[in-house]
Amino acid sequence: MVEVRVDAEICAASGMCTLLVPAVFDQSEEDGTVVLADPAPPAELAAKVRTAALRCPAGAISVHEREADGPGT
Repeated sequence: MVEVRVDAEICAASGMCTLLVPAVFDQSEEDGTVVLADPAPPAELAAKVRTAALRCPAGAISVHEREADGPGT
C-alpha cells in the first residue's frame, strides 16, 4: 500500500497529477494547486500515483510505502 503526500506550497499548478490520477488528485478552484483527494489510494492505483509523482514538475508529490493495517487491507 502507498501513502501519498503533497506540498501545495511548492506546487506549480500544472495539473499533470489530476490528468494522470483524478481519483487521487484534484486542483484548488482558487489557485489551481494540488488538493489530495485520497491520501491512501487502492493498490491498483499505486503505479499511476508513482508516475504522477515522477512527472510533477515541482516535485510536490511524495509517495511512501506503508504496511497494510491488518488482514484484508
